[in-house]
Amino acid sequence: MSKMTESADDMTKSTSPFLSLTGLRAALRDGSISSTAATEAILTRIETIDPTLRSFVTVTAEEALAQARAADQRLANGEKTPLLGVPVAIKEILCSEGIVSQAGSKILEGFKPPYDAYVVSKLKAAGAVIVGMTNTDEFGMGSSTEYSAFQTSRNPWNIECTPGGSSGGSAAAVAGGLAYGALGTDTGGSVRLPASFCGIVGLRPTYGRVSRWGVIAYASSLDQVGPMGRTVEDTAVMLQTISGYDERDSTSIETAVPDYEAACTGDIRGLKIGIPQEYFIEGLDPEVKAAVEAAIEQLAALGAEIVDISLPHTKYALPMYYLIATAEASANLARYDGVRFGPRVPGKDVIETTMRTRALFGPEVKNRIMLGTFVLSAGYYDAYYGRALKARTLLINDFNRAFEQVDVILTPTSPTTAFKIGEKADDPLQMYLTDIFTVSLNLSASCGLSVPCGRDSAGLPIGLQLIGATLQEETILRVAHAYQQATEWHTAHPPV
Repeated sequence: MSKMTESADDMTKSTSPFLSLTGLRAALRDGSISSTAATEAILTRIETIDPTLRSFVTVTAEEALAQARAADQRLANGEKTPLLGVPVAIKEILCSEGIVSQAGSKILEGFKPPYDAYVVSKLKAAGAVIVGMTNTDEFGMGSSTEYSAFQTSRNPWNIECTPGGSSGGSAAAVAGGLAYGALGTDTGGSVRLPASFCGIVGLRPTYGRVSRWGVIAYASSLDQVGPMGRTVEDTAVMLQTISGYDERDSTSIETAVPDYEAACTGDIRGLKIGIPQEYFIEGLDPEVKAAVEAAIEQLAALGAEIVDISLPHTKYALPMYYLIATAEASANLARYDGVRFGPRVPGKDVIETTMRTRALFGPEVKNRIMLGTFVLSAGYYDAYYGRALKARTLLINDFNRAFEQVDVILTPTSPTTAFKIGEKADDPLQMYLTDIFTVSLNLSASCGLSVPCGRDSAGLPIGLQLIGATLQEETILRVAHAYQQATEWHTAHPPV
């Protein structure tokens, strides 16, 4: 360490696992702590806490310490890249060179990619220390991480509850003080839902804002990598790092990346915030509703104008999502046949080999593949998949009209707080309804985030969802930061 003049209290703060990412970055830059010391502390905490939380599938201790030592040398040389020396985690649906990246699936068990996903390479270039790969529902198909083939992650606020999914491992790691930030993927809410359940911030960028190159695919028109952090500023730093044009991704948007940290001004005077009636429906937990309504009042007090709006095709969002997503999953996962990708389980002929190999898929993935194959089949394509695409256009038009009236749309992130592990595992419909407030954003190609706005009577976090128009991440970060500055929900951490 280059400086040893801080008080004992300052040192304790610098090494706290619940220090914000930006707080740790400042401590690294002023020499209050080294990246090596911060990484060692995180790895020790993972060793102690994660046997309970089960947030990591793979811990890369040796590689992380090597990255931390390299970061310390760069810091000593005066470098100030965005994440230099900061320990972060990666959902194991993102390819990481030489590190097991198996998408929560037995069909990819032990797979070590020969390359880094675009977002992983961006983290490394920014000097981040990658401490491991986090748990996920198999191929991102789930809302609770109970569909991982390897383990079930637990919520740090109550280990009997789910952390949400499918990026539940990343959310549990950040909330539990096992990483200062993390990456997840969001196909129908898989960053925002676990962020809500775990009391952290999770952001789903505009489709195309962040490259999907190196993401193990689920539904290609819906998948998007998103950052997770303890604060809005932390999430802005992560987003800044991973955004940008990538010619290897044909859907990547070639446009300048704004300064997302600079968007966190705290000033939202004059902004119009739309409240859609379709999101305040029967089945919404009364405590969630009360917390979101209190947040609306707080934003109004900060100078925002509250406007009632309507998104009439919202009621069709869930069925259209589960038609489009499963159809794309059926096509994407066809490659795992024992010949082209994945392991091979030998049989007497090609058909038996394929059947035995694809039996490695878990039950939820099989359900979605079968549904997707059905809706794409001859005689049903137009009746189901084709109609879903047309309905998607109507939903997009709803959002476009709404954004002509308002700057941001505000809703609950989830109709409930975190539910007990196993509570919905045998009822797919109830599990799918968990995503009822998040899937519209993915279908509309908008951007959105979840920020903590309260806790229920059981002490479980409640999330507030802010939705922005295409490429308007700055606006939702600005509103979320203003709300965060006026409240203290983000300062609490779970009793782990």
